[in-house]
Amino acid sequence: MNIRVKMIAALVAAVGAGAAHADAIIKIDGSSTVYPITEAVAEEFQKFKKGAVKVTVGISGTGGGFKKFCRGETDISDASRPIVKKEMEACKAAGINYVELPVAFDALTVVLHPSNTFATNLKPEQLKAMWEPAAQGKITNWKQVDPSFPDLPLKLYGPGADSGTFEYFTEAITGKAKASRGDYTASEDDNVLVQGVSRDKGGIGYFGYAYYIENAKKLKAAAIWNGKEFVTPSAKVVEDGSYQPLARPIFIYVNAKSLEKPEVKEFVHFYMKHGAKLTKEVKYVALPAKIYEVNSEHVNKMKLGTVFGGVPEVGVKIDELVKRETKE
Repeated sequence: MNIRVKMIAALVAAVGAGAAHADAIIKIDGSSTVYPITEAVAEEFQKFKKGAVKVTVGISGTGGGFKKFCRGETDISDASRPIVKKEMEACKAAGINYVELPVAFDALTVVLHPSNTFATNLKPEQLKAMWEPAAQGKITNWKQVDPSFPDLPLKLYGPGADSGTFEYFTEAITGKAKASRGDYTASEDDNVLVQGVSRDKGGIGYFGYAYYIENAKKLKAAAIWNGKEFVTPSAKVVEDGSYQPLARPIFIYVNAKSLEKPEVKEFVHFYMKHGAKLTKEVKYVALPAKIYEVNSEHVNKMKLGTVFGGVPEVGVKIDELVKRETKE
């Protein structure tokens, strides 16, 4: 089943979650980027439990997921960026404590129409010229971005404001989270963005690497300048730290009270045991085995909070993440 079909199924399941019989239900919502991994784990876990536990996985975006999570409506929140201060405060006000668990690395991918031969190498400042708030209503043609580009209407496709991918991209490219022009085709469903760019010769968009790989025949990935060279997204360049500034860790957050439920704790440990393999299957970059072991220890010890400061960060590499997570 492809990602689009699974996401539609997730929406249907979310609506009818209470109708299906199961001894226990685990509720998950949040990032569409993290969705493919969590959904793959949920499928395997439900097979393992032989129907005794139902796992529902929603796709309301990182921000939307945290809103539900901090209201106590979900057990686990998928997030394509770390929790930020306003969400930390909302959780604290509601008495929600949480365990932060990084599950993979993503190469946030800038995609083009497959016929595009002129913008296959892009610099962050060119992306900024397209996406910054000042570009709204003014930068509407590729030639305005670079004089060497053709006279072709520029059509932008990107995640909506509740998306962690939107927040990370804007922080990395425009210099401030959520600082973006508003006149673009926005959707929390990455498959809508895939269809838009693949049908528009002047199209450009961005989303998680897994969605690009699944649609590589319809799209072209741009190589991004990292200050030294142009780098095309792949697992290798994420691992070696050269895909910057668009490589990023992605997470699940677990409600500490939910961990008192045996099925939730079992699911999280199952996630850490099988997450690396399933991460690779859905084409994200698995973390070192040590991280998944440390995650399980953090669950057992109920290590609460975040190793991030509640403010957006760009450029965290895998080795830096390992240091933060393994530091006592």
